[in-house]
Amino acid sequence: MLLGTHTPKLDEKGRVILPSKFRDDLGPGVVITRGQERCLYVFSSAEFERVYERIREAPLTNKQARDFQRMFLSGASAEKPDSQNRITIPPHLRTYAGLERELVVTGVGAHAEIWHADAWNSYAAGNEDAYSDMEQEVIPGLF
Repeated sequence: MLLGTHTPKLDEKGRVILPSKFRDDLGPGVVITRGQERCLYVFSSAEFERVYERIREAPLTNKQARDFQRMFLSGASAEKPDSQNRITIPPHLRTYAGLERELVVTGVGAHAEIWHADAWNSYAAGNEDAYSDMEQEVIPGLF
């Protein structure tokens, strides 16, 4: 289970070292793809396969499903850590997420997200009050 928030740096070649506890959970290879809110999603290969199987079940007659499939899958990139545990974030994904040197990597249960540090800070600040004031059950049966 991927939990917590870390602040690694992106090097000049577009590589980042994921936190060691994330590497342990993600395994020997990852799939990076476009996330929502202009972040990147990082899945273990096994988790990406599980998500892919669910996506394949979406009806091709649904335009929103087709749009989601195209954006999510067309940007996906399988990456293996190098000998120094760095993964390369492809240029098209760095551009999509506006990544620069300062990053935030946050664990979101079954996957991690990579954010430009300013974008994450803005997102978190803009959602903290709404989160603390939620009155409706968002995840059935949780609380």
